[in-house]
Amino acid sequence: MLSSSSTAVKNLPLKRRLCFLLKLVGFVSSVLIFCEFLIYYVVIFQCRWPNVKGGAHVAEKETSASVLKAIILADTHLLGEIKGHWLDKLRREWQMERSFQTALWLLQPDIVFILGDVFDEGKWSSPQAWADDVRRFQKMFKHSVFTELVVIAGNHDIGFHYEMTTYKVNRFEKVFNFTSGKLITRKGINFVLVNSVAMEGDGCAVCRTSEAKLEALSHKLNCSQQKPNHSNKRCSDVEKLPASEPILLQHYPLYRKSDAECTGEDSAPPEEKNIPFKEKYDVLSQEASQKLLWWFQPRLILSGHTHSACEVLHAGKIPEISVPSFSWRNRNNPSFIMGSITPTDFSLQKCFLPFESRVFTIYCAAGALLVILVLAHVQLLTPPFYFAQRLISKHKAV
Repeated sequence: MLSSSSTAVKNLPLKRRLCFLLKLVGFVSSVLIFCEFLIYYVVIFQCRWPNVKGGAHVAEKETSASVLKAIILADTHLLGEIKGHWLDKLRREWQMERSFQTALWLLQPDIVFILGDVFDEGKWSSPQAWADDVRRFQKMFKHSVFTELVVIAGNHDIGFHYEMTTYKVNRFEKVFNFTSGKLITRKGINFVLVNSVAMEGDGCAVCRTSEAKLEALSHKLNCSQQKPNHSNKRCSDVEKLPASEPILLQHYPLYRKSDAECTGEDSAPPEEKNIPFKEKYDVLSQEASQKLLWWFQPRLILSGHTHSACEVLHAGKIPEISVPSFSWRNRNNPSFIMGSITPTDFSLQKCFLPFESRVFTIYCAAGALLVILVLAHVQLLTPPFYFAQRLISKHKAV
């Protein structure tokens, strides 16, 4: 059998073999280009910016000028030198880079927020490893001057509370210009950045500084909104900010018992939903959560950390959206949030990235087809019509 197949291959004209080889190269190249490049455009092209309420009653020019287009993602977890295998690192970083750059090109957001855990090993990386991680991050998430990138600290960036040091916090702040209690105001919309790792409540140096900044900022915002419980005397010398209710951006979610009430295809798996959350580890403590709600009375809270999607209401009226991980290493169906935001309203829409299982299925199907084509070409696989013809001939003979 082997000798007959080798003879058949040798008898094929050189020109025919070269032509077939070129076709195979073209087929393989087409599959690679689609799965590693074009598929991101095909999938993300289907995502659309949501409309804010009342958008139809406002002129198009005025709407585009007043609506802030924001992309929110979380938990990229760029692998480090200790736990990250080079092949896994190469694959995940390519996927995230292509997704991010495609989203920027197609959607053209005004601002992008990353809600912590940018790195996987920031909590223990050496200065050299940290510099390498930052360099790779800046390459993957490069953006034009027309798009602003805002990054929040997560526990994998600066460590859990018991691992967090002033040195780790400072090096993160230096790279990303992040400070807990920092206010970002764009188009009259107030965003409050929170270092949720520092909301431990034990009076540590970083915690005291962070909480003091947050409390001072809450006073400014409340005075700007002319809250009834703030007298004019207390607010007379306070800098006035846009009177828009703030949006909180943080890594840890506010306190909730578990993900039992979370729904959707990218929520936690059924076997994990009823596992109780640990305060100050999986979610903020009840005390810290109440502080933030009391200080800011936000209209929206955006968080990450759990790697799964969830939407909850606090005090029966304040929505919190937990944004799932942006990395295929953490889930098969990563996504990001698209937000159309004005000073008085917002509308959110989820944009899914290509499912890794579907990409794998395409590769498997293409591989099987490739094997069939090669076997048929070298006449090791009898074409179906020849097989049918032989059956008919045998039937006639009988």
